[in-house]
Amino acid sequence: MKNKKVFFQDWGLIDYQQAWDRQEDLFSTTVKTKLDNRNNEIAYSEAAKSLVPADAYKPFVADETFNYLVFCEHPHVYTLGKSGKAEHLLLDEEGLKEKQAVYYTINRGGDITYHGPGQIVSYPILDLDNFFTDIHLYLRTLEEAVILTLADYGLQAGRYPGYTGVWFDADNEKARKICAMGVRCSRWVTMHGLAFNVNTNLDYFKNIVPCGIDDKAVTSMQQELGHEVEINEVKKILKHHISVLFDMEMM
Repeated sequence: MKNKKVFFQDWGLIDYQQAWDRQEDLFSTTVKTKLDNRNNEIAYSEAAKSLVPADAYKPFVADETFNYLVFCEHPHVYTLGKSGKAEHLLLDEEGLKEKQAVYYTINRGGDITYHGPGQIVSYPILDLDNFFTDIHLYLRTLEEAVILTLADYGLQAGRYPGYTGVWFDADNEKARKICAMGVRCSRWVTMHGLAFNVNTNLDYFKNIVPCGIDDKAVTSMQQELGHEVEINEVKKILKHHISVLFDMEMM
């Protein structure tokens, strides 16, 4: 039976390394549960078939895996994914210190991106066996949650063919990205996720080649609307759309 209960956690403004460690703990625990279930099922089946009459055999009952949806913000940080290029960071160590930023190479997909205050970072740590085992559908569903959230503010966003994330005017020269995505998935367990610019200081994107794309702009809700947005309200709306689209039972 699929477990669609999802434990929601808002970690607030949190150091990137600390959040990464906490993600890894949740992720590795879920992966271990799945591996243990598989090994225990094999052992149980082999033992039961030799000791129990066929009409008395009871199927193995696996331990439940748990799902988490994390929201947070980070102090200024640049992260480089596995398919990224180090030269897409345009700052040296002195430049990072000047910007009060740090830099990590990490184990998600994608290229380089920026996280900072005023940006909603979401880390869904889900066992997709509880939902659907399709990583492309997973990414499109996260995108859709952001698109619907923006629509609630009267902003019409969409997708850019060939790229992940959420964009405005993707079909013309004014294309600009408002939400970047990069995930890791192992044994259908996910980690990392999305970065949604709400009141983000966009100047920090000038220090990188965002997501390896050097000819497209980056934007935020604040820039598109012309005023600062209540970020906790955006979190509430985004959480709702993720919950509905994934058919989650939010805890």
